[in-house]
Amino acid sequence: MTALTKGVGLADVESWGIQPVPVERRRLRAWDFGVLWGDLAVSLLVMVAGALLVPGLGTQEALLAIVVGTLIGAVLLAMAGVIGSETGVPTMVGLRAALGVRGSFIASAVNILQLVGWAAIEVIVMAQAARSLSDRYLGFTGYYFWIVFFGVVGLLMAVGGPIAVVRQWLQKFGVWVVVAASLWLTVRLFDVYDFGAIWRAKGDPTLGWPNFWQAVDIVVALPVSWLPLVGDYSRFARRAAPAAVGTYIGYSLANIWFFALGLFYVQALADPAAGPSPGTLVGDLVTSLLPLALGWLALIVLLVGESDEAFANIYSTAVSFRNLVPRLTHTMLAIGVGVAAVLVAMLLDRLGWAASYQNFLLVIGGVFVPLFGIFLADFFAVRRGSYSVPDLYRNSGPYWYAGGVNRVGVAVWLVGFVVYILAAQPVWLIEHADVVSWAPRAASFVDNFGGTIPAFAVSFVLYWASAQVWLRGERRLQRQAEAAG
Repeated sequence: MTALTKGVGLADVESWGIQPVPVERRRLRAWDFGVLWGDLAVSLLVMVAGALLVPGLGTQEALLAIVVGTLIGAVLLAMAGVIGSETGVPTMVGLRAALGVRGSFIASAVNILQLVGWAAIEVIVMAQAARSLSDRYLGFTGYYFWIVFFGVVGLLMAVGGPIAVVRQWLQKFGVWVVVAASLWLTVRLFDVYDFGAIWRAKGDPTLGWPNFWQAVDIVVALPVSWLPLVGDYSRFARRAAPAAVGTYIGYSLANIWFFALGLFYVQALADPAAGPSPGTLVGDLVTSLLPLALGWLALIVLLVGESDEAFANIYSTAVSFRNLVPRLTHTMLAIGVGVAAVLVAMLLDRLGWAASYQNFLLVIGGVFVPLFGIFLADFFAVRRGSYSVPDLYRNSGPYWYAGGVNRVGVAVWLVGFVVYILAAQPVWLIEHADVVSWAPRAASFVDNFGGTIPAFAVSFVLYWASAQVWLRGERRLQRQAEAAG
């Protein structure tokens, strides 16, 4: 890896680990974050998620759900990023204030699972597209070769770290090829297909899923899946406010764009007799691109753009591991996570990942929406926008609670998860309604809001109210100590 910009070297990234980034080493500006998060939101997997919104919804209603869900999710992403920028610490360390030093290990473990899953799915999607290219032009399929190849690419980028990727890769090359491919896909959509028919396509309400707010939940799940990672990058920001603005604008524009492309393409490519098939959208899109002029080039460009998602998942998995085992080096963990992602990709490919994609997204929403309701309540409402950074690393002090775990925070997190699942009504819950027959009745109370808004509101308010009780006790003890001194 070449030397990083302005004296920030690989050795610095390695030595920081999960420690606070020194102020003089925080180099990234609003433009950097706009590029980073705009590029991370551009993904074939985002297009597949857009395809999940139909045929239950019509095109226009689904597009509204995309806009609403993106704006909600991007607000959460930007606000969580502010905490990383203000403290200089990665997200999993910041969560020690709300969950306790050891309580944050629960969040780290859950985050590791979702990130390895995401990295594996990214590798699968890239391998599927590359296989189609090499089969057509080289007579070589080599599917598992491509899985290993893209796993190694993501691994090497993760070893380099975020400053190298943003400044040396995304800004100089990656973002521009991604924009070019996105424009090509958009122009092709209007040129080849009857967009008027796509725009007028109606939903089929008899399918029962998704309704409008369930569609919003699916859209929100994509930016929410990045919440545990956002501080890993925002800690490199010069100032918090510009970084938050860059994150919000960059992610929102790209997410709406690619969600909409997925929605439009699945409508265009669907077999009218069989209905849309979100699980095969990647294959259908690749098949339709290859025969066209420059279709192969657009596909290569998309593969180049997709590699940064694998990087982000592998890099932040390594950071989450270091919250659990600080002694392990970043390079060692990045290599281990990259190998694990390749192995999981091979397993998921055999199990058929696409069939469970929507359930995966809603479970992610259920886990992380209430968790970050607690996190944002703790930082902005309870702690008034300030953490004692040294205490985040101490096995004593205000963030140690009882044995290192804030039981109130963990309990509120669990309550928020239950509220989300009951309100969102994922397909797996509907399919097992005979086992949890009370769930649909419970969901009817919040059926018009989906899972995101109720779960966030409940977790935010419950945590804030609970904190008033134990903070009152802490302040009383502090006053007594000061009086005795």
